[in-house]
Amino acid sequence: MEEIQILVVDDDTRVCRVLKRYLTEEGYFVHVAENAAQMYDCLLANRINLILLDLNLPDAHGLKLAIEIRADYERMGIIMLTGSVDTVDKVVGLEVGADDYMAKPFEERELLARIRSVLRRTMVAESVLGSSVATFSNYKIDLEAHQLTTIEGELIYLTTHQFMLLSFFVRNCNKVLSRDQIMDEISGKGWAPSDRSVDVLIGKLRKRIEPDVSRPEMITTIRGVGYKFTARVIFQ
Repeated sequence: MEEIQILVVDDDTRVCRVLKRYLTEEGYFVHVAENAAQMYDCLLANRINLILLDLNLPDAHGLKLAIEIRADYERMGIIMLTGSVDTVDKVVGLEVGADDYMAKPFEERELLARIRSVLRRTMVAESVLGSSVATFSNYKIDLEAHQLTTIEGELIYLTTHQFMLLSFFVRNCNKVLSRDQIMDEISGKGWAPSDRSVDVLIGKLRKRIEPDVSRPEMITTIRGVGYKFTARVIFQ
């Protein structure tokens, strides 16, 4: 099994030393960086699975770095560390792409539990990316071939945007997806969707895959938030 690599980014050398010792003892390979420049050097040279990112670095703000990291490394786990107790920082950190947030000082065992939880989510998502064929309900979807069939082999016709939407749901099953997230995923190619067009597209996709459109079982509405794909997805 490939070694899990964690990058600790903090300008406090004591924090770096303590976390490196503790996490190494727990079986992880740990890198440390004391500023943004060292962090980027490490990211380029290694396959980092998770980053512990301090908010206040001497050469950059952690929130800005989190945005840049998430843009370049979609599946990397990000846990923000800060001495601030400001809940605004926490909310903004999670909104820009962090997976979790811990205020200093923290218990090492709690941090370890958070790390394990984030790694479980991100590494499962990464393994899913390696497979392009999945089944759900009575359907089989090939994400690379852009094809949806029944288990029996009957081809189900979907428009380009319907297939993009279904693919997004399949890759994020059992997650609540906001309309904004859906719009970001399916926009482009001359089409800029709105909240209304997303709802219309959801309705059309339901007609293609739901046994009873009036009582959808797979694409459920989360009132005031968005939608969730609740079908059991199995990647092959």
